[in-house]
Amino acid sequence: MTLRIHALFHTDYEDLSFIKQWANSQHHMMSVSRSYDDCSLPEPDRFDWLIVMGGPMSVHDEEKYPWLIAEKHLIRQAIDAGKTVIGICLGAQLLAHCLGATVQPSGVKEIGWLPIRLTPRGQSHPLLQDLPKQDFTVFHFHGDGFDCPKGASIIASTESWANQGFIYQTQQHKALGTWVMGWQCHFEVTKESLAKMIVNGNDAIQSGLKDYPKTVQSAAEIIRLGYKYIEDNNARLAAILNRMANSG
Repeated sequence: MTLRIHALFHTDYEDLSFIKQWANSQHHMMSVSRSYDDCSLPEPDRFDWLIVMGGPMSVHDEEKYPWLIAEKHLIRQAIDAGKTVIGICLGAQLLAHCLGATVQPSGVKEIGWLPIRLTPRGQSHPLLQDLPKQDFTVFHFHGDGFDCPKGASIIASTESWANQGFIYQTQQHKALGTWVMGWQCHFEVTKESLAKMIVNGNDAIQSGLKDYPKTVQSAAEIIRLGYKYIEDNNARLAAILNRMANSG
């Protein structure tokens, strides 16, 4: 089945990275809205999947970024329509916010290649059976966190913040074989997109190194470790996306 996948971008340096590679390999159709350009957003009947990407802003920054209002409305519409919706970093926070959960600073910044572990719910979830049962290393770039949305299951955690990912599924989603999933981490980064994130997030990295030396890595360390971990994380994301695409 060919999927119509629509992505929401929040910065001009953002990239779907490995997600685009996966979609192209599966011959799915891709489209993009750059919310920060105040572009028009599609109606939910124009896509099958909605992917909400990351960004440096907060879900609460509507006064500074008024386009967040329309984007939140679309996310809520897509969830209510039973669409598969995937949120990454800020995208996950937006999904949690639209589902009524509190989103706020987590009290620590996580920037770099840091360990994550699946919760018992995550280990048993059918979408995550290809992920390690023990700790594994993923790329983080976030300071805000979310509470668990009502009706969702927390699927992963770190030492610094218990809620690193969630899956939400209503009866409508179950009937359609669709899902709502949010991850704080970035399985999708490639060498090219990682370099862009580091350049554009350098101020956050430098301030984080001073304030959170245990959970923030230098740009050089992030690049070095990326060569070690990117391929495995892309493979994990492909496995998740394949399971989601084949669950209908």
